[in-house]
Amino acid sequence: MAAAPRARAVATAVLAAAVLAGCGTGDDGRVSAAPDPTRPTVTDTLPTTSDTLPTTTLPATTKTPEGTLLVADFGSDTVTFVDPEKGPIDSVKVGQAPYGLTVGEDGRAWVATAEGVAVVDTVTRKRVDRIPYETETASGTGPVTTGEYRGGGMGIALTPDGEHVYVGVNVPGGDGTLEVIDTGEREVTDTVPVGRRPFDVDVSQDGREVYATGHDSFDVTVVRADSLKPRRIEIAPYGTEGGLGSWLKPHYAAVRPADGKLLLPFEGEKLVVLDPRTGEYDVEKMTANTHQHGVTVTDDGTLYAVGTGPIDPDADEGPSLTVRTKGGKERVIPLDGPHEDVAVSEDGRTVYVTGGFTRDGYWNGISVVDTEDGSVRRLPAGERPLGIAVL
Repeated sequence: MAAAPRARAVATAVLAAAVLAGCGTGDDGRVSAAPDPTRPTVTDTLPTTSDTLPTTTLPATTKTPEGTLLVADFGSDTVTFVDPEKGPIDSVKVGQAPYGLTVGEDGRAWVATAEGVAVVDTVTRKRVDRIPYETETASGTGPVTTGEYRGGGMGIALTPDGEHVYVGVNVPGGDGTLEVIDTGEREVTDTVPVGRRPFDVDVSQDGREVYATGHDSFDVTVVRADSLKPRRIEIAPYGTEGGLGSWLKPHYAAVRPADGKLLLPFEGEKLVVLDPRTGEYDVEKMTANTHQHGVTVTDDGTLYAVGTGPIDPDADEGPSLTVRTKGGKERVIPLDGPHEDVAVSEDGRTVYVTGGFTRDGYWNGISVVDTEDGSVRRLPAGERPLGIAVL
């Protein structure tokens, strides 16, 4: 099931262990990038929008156009609405250090922040609620902070029927929790123990299972929606040597539409194809040879995986976007600088890759990739954008 570690894995793990890496440490939570002059004036009070917006910003009375991008500003306390051609058009305060987000068919976005799950009406661009975590009172997410290791929500997903949101909550120094939110009542109804630092949360197509990817525990926790009983599956195609210091951990997953299996890319070398029903997985070859984070898959089975850059600059390749067909054929498109998450336009012709990155080296924008000719252009977008959705 798990493959033998590559030769450089041991050396890398030892190096990383010296700094107790999550993907390696070194991020003290401070945003070191210079302020972005393209950043729009944000909403100062709930729930209205700002009256002093840049010329590219839509009036508060204008509904958000279809195809607008929504990004979570991990380096701030906002989400930013982005015109895919021109850049930022509006921002709304949601809570400190927003990470992941998910958008329902009703136009409401659910945003995992350090303070709680914010609810944003994306049509009118207003925050309508923020739901506190139960974990905060149970075992403690710690003070509200920023940075890679901050407590609070990380991965987040909405059920197909729109009735529940599942958010993975990071508890610094311990195992995480999966919190269940009733979208009608807008309150947490249950909590479930999951792995450490739940980078990603996904839901099966029928809504019967939830999958929390535990970055620091080398696992995916499968949770039945009816019983909320968790079942841990170790995901370690390189082994677990190095523990918290290892770079070779799972980050993000995507549910394959054809069969419901989970796809988890590792290092641009291995694609783990996990059957959540049996707990077994196969490993397929990948070709980008770079540290990989965000991933999504479209209805036709095409996989998009974000390469953040090399672990070992002498042996690995730089940042990239891998476009992988359902048959396993890959196209690797180079990117300039680290990136984190990915979304695809409805017609599949354009891919949007956020430049926020969970570690240093991030930039305040999005790479816009044309899937037909492989061209890439940069688009300003918020402050350290991580999670992204196409509205």
